[in-house]
Amino acid sequence: MDTTSTRIPDELWDLEIKPSNSLFQLHLKDVWAYRDLLLMLVRRDFVSFYKQTILGPLWFFIQPIFTTLIYTFVFGNLANISTDGVKGPLFYLAGITAWNYFADCLNKTSTVFKDNANIFGKVYFPRLIMPLSIVASNLIRFGVQMLLFIGMVAYYGFAGIYFGMNWYALLFPVLVLLMGLLGLGFGLIITAMTTKYRDLAFLVTFGVQLLMYATTVIYPLSTAIAKYPKYAWIIKYNPMTPIIETFRYGFLGRGSFSWGSLGYCAGVTIFVTLLGIIIFNKVEKKFVDTV
Repeated sequence: MDTTSTRIPDELWDLEIKPSNSLFQLHLKDVWAYRDLLLMLVRRDFVSFYKQTILGPLWFFIQPIFTTLIYTFVFGNLANISTDGVKGPLFYLAGITAWNYFADCLNKTSTVFKDNANIFGKVYFPRLIMPLSIVASNLIRFGVQMLLFIGMVAYYGFAGIYFGMNWYALLFPVLVLLMGLLGLGFGLIITAMTTKYRDLAFLVTFGVQLLMYATTVIYPLSTAIAKYPKYAWIIKYNPMTPIIETFRYGFLGRGSFSWGSLGYCAGVTIFVTLLGIIIFNKVEKKFVDTV
């Protein structure tokens, strides 16, 4: 009697359980295999957030419009802070649009473990899918706010105000990628730490708000260097500063741009993103015991 077992082909298995892998194995192949789940989560986030609101997606417009008006009145009129020769509403809306996408990715990603503890404890799927869906769903809001920004540029253009829009505006997809990855990376690090140190969750929103004032959202980099040269390095080496400055430089022709600053930002973004994914993958194996 032949007792030789027949080996089942590898392609017939749905899931293969293996021992613990290397710390630097990112499991991106598993994420790609669950791309349909990613799309479903993006749709769920969009529908569930605005399903029971009266104005619905109009909030995408309302928030940046009111914030721009307040910034124009407080920082432009009362404080008389320079806007590099750009009309105040345009200057502030450019900074707000870019900052909001980064801040939304960071804030929502930083609570992934806490917000999804029940799901993670019951169903298997690559955990990285959840924070990636947040970054992707925030792109919808960012896209709508970009339409508002482009509409305001067109309005001032028809009013006869010249803008020095240039070829650097073509870097826009790169800037969006850097903003999303930077928010994702910092968010993954924070959410991994909050599984053990719960107090961090209360500091995130407050800390992100403070970080905005260390970025060129409400003032240009040139003003910070001219008025506060001793502390301007904090603003200059904030990785979001080159993104916002490049954004304004490309679309409005104002601001400071250098390939060195953008390269520095890209380097920091790659490092933070990889570090965040590594820490996230390490913590997600045992976070159910601590959350």
